[in-house]
Amino acid sequence: MTDTEAAQILIRLLDLTSLNHDDTKETIKDLCRRAVTPYGATAAVCIYPEFIAAALHELKDNIKIATVVNFPDGSADLKRLEKEVRQAIKLGADEIDAVLPYRELLSGNENFCISFLNKARELCGDKTLKIIIESGELKSTVNIKKAARMAIEAGADFVKTSTGKTPISATPEAANAILEEIKASGKEVGFKASGGIKTLEDAKKYLSLAVSIMGPDWINAKHFRIGASSVLNNLLEHLNKGY
Repeated sequence: MTDTEAAQILIRLLDLTSLNHDDTKETIKDLCRRAVTPYGATAAVCIYPEFIAAALHELKDNIKIATVVNFPDGSADLKRLEKEVRQAIKLGADEIDAVLPYRELLSGNENFCISFLNKARELCGDKTLKIIIESGELKSTVNIKKAARMAIEAGADFVKTSTGKTPISATPEAANAILEEIKASGKEVGFKASGGIKTLEDAKKYLSLAVSIMGPDWINAKHFRIGASSVLNNLLEHLNKGY
């Protein structure tokens, strides 16, 4: 796969993201305008719930609106989960990126994590549910695989690496562990890499890894996403230069 081919594919698999403390309606409207490129639209925009209305006003129907819940701390609070998911859906979110209470997993409280995941699935209904396992905080491959497996078994539509708010975000090693669990499950579950992905070279690592494990036919917006902001400009630079 050439860089040009990869860049064209990746734009359509991008969750164009802005989760900054200084976001405003205007910056989110600008994000939504950037989501439509001469080479196709991104799969989604990923924003805080309070900006969903602004995004709805700006976006065309084919671009999904993703938002975050239990973010970024991954609290062990089922009432918070319920409140935030219900609010997000009411506001018009198509996709919910929910942070697993990963500290509970690390402390051995797997049953609570299972309850959380099942509740998240129930609350999301037919909306797309992405579970952020915060792989950089889980440290070991064993823990990453365990978290991914739990999310898959609970019916998550995607397993997502990271919030992007911790020292270690997405890594190829974590991606490999998650993709292996998805492959082993035999279920229709997708993968999302997020955090620290800034260039075509960064994004292509995850795309190539997914192709090698899941096969080229698996690569579409229902199965594979990259969550990032600045990477879009880099992809467009490659395409505009024609290399």
